[in-house]
Amino acid sequence: MPKPAYLTPEVEEFRRSFRAFVDAEVTPQIPAWEKVGAPSREFWLGMGHHGFLCPWLSERDGGPDAPFGFSVVICEELGRTGAMGIQTAVAVHSDITTPYLADLAEGDLRTRWLAGAASGDIVTAIAMTEPGAGSDLAAVRTTAVRDGDHFVLNGQKTFITNGISCDLVIVVAKTDPKAKHSGISLIVVEDGTPGFVKARKLEKMGQHAGDTAELFFEDCRVPVGQLLGAEGQGFRYLMQNLQRERLMIGIAAQAAAEQMLEKAVAYSRDREVFGQKVASFQHNAFKIVERATEVEIGRTFLDALIDEFMAGVDITRRVSMAKWWLSDMANRVAYDAVQLHGGYGYMAEYPIARDYVDVRAMPIYAGSNEVMKLIVARMMGLVD
Repeated sequence: MPKPAYLTPEVEEFRRSFRAFVDAEVTPQIPAWEKVGAPSREFWLGMGHHGFLCPWLSERDGGPDAPFGFSVVICEELGRTGAMGIQTAVAVHSDITTPYLADLAEGDLRTRWLAGAASGDIVTAIAMTEPGAGSDLAAVRTTAVRDGDHFVLNGQKTFITNGISCDLVIVVAKTDPKAKHSGISLIVVEDGTPGFVKARKLEKMGQHAGDTAELFFEDCRVPVGQLLGAEGQGFRYLMQNLQRERLMIGIAAQAAAEQMLEKAVAYSRDREVFGQKVASFQHNAFKIVERATEVEIGRTFLDALIDEFMAGVDITRRVSMAKWWLSDMANRVAYDAVQLHGGYGYMAEYPIARDYVDVRAMPIYAGSNEVMKLIVARMMGLVD
């Protein structure tokens, strides 16, 4: 099978370099980061120092202008550690939030924000979800009311990745509360702004190495210059960028499935039950083959999708398919991998137990899998 176009010699060399960094600087720190619930600031600065944050950033903005394949490698190699909280934190910063700044920010703020995002001095987050508004962005209730040279923000956000760690957050708010999609705008709020409250770090089922927070905005005054793009165009910007976000979830899910399958195969070949290897029982062998086949299918689909994305093809339909199918597939692999480990698979000291709870979030965030299917159904003319 020919290699996908994005896996150039340059990308493969970058993989070797980044893997060495991960093995030396990330993997040994994971237990400590899981205890405190977030990667250290030294991690972010180290990633930035080596050019591992926002590698796609243009030379004009102080970045290396590397191909998207570098972002793929970073996501995959962080996933190889099994600490999906770190993987999610970096993806949200580098490939989900910062692209909005690169596309829409202007002037001195653009220069400072992008330089900081690339160096690790600024950690970013994006605040979409609210207690009463998840995948349905039109239901957002956070408001941003113009008052002279400022917007005054009021509202609550929840399930925000990097919410505690962030130095700036892009807030999805209604600048026209009476409108639906056309009333949504994107406003950047910097840490330390009066009225911006990082309420609490949420206790999650999994992904403990990355922080997820509840945020409040209480008469939070933000200069109008921190509006991203045009007022009322936020929903359009989100729809454009959500395709990249969903592709990143697909990459993360595939990486998770591959490393969990490797663990299951290795354990099943080594562990004996009733005098024979776990893998040698026909049922278990067939189960492993079924999951291995799905992993192969997922890799083929994902690689083609990455090539299409890099070629500028509209991947809305296929990335919606990939996001739901790959994340569901990763959960099937997780379930069977734990089962093949037997009682040890339920023990927290075994990495597969962490994997099992980490992947469970993937069918939920970046638009639930039910929403992904609805998007595809609409594009197929099946529903209104």
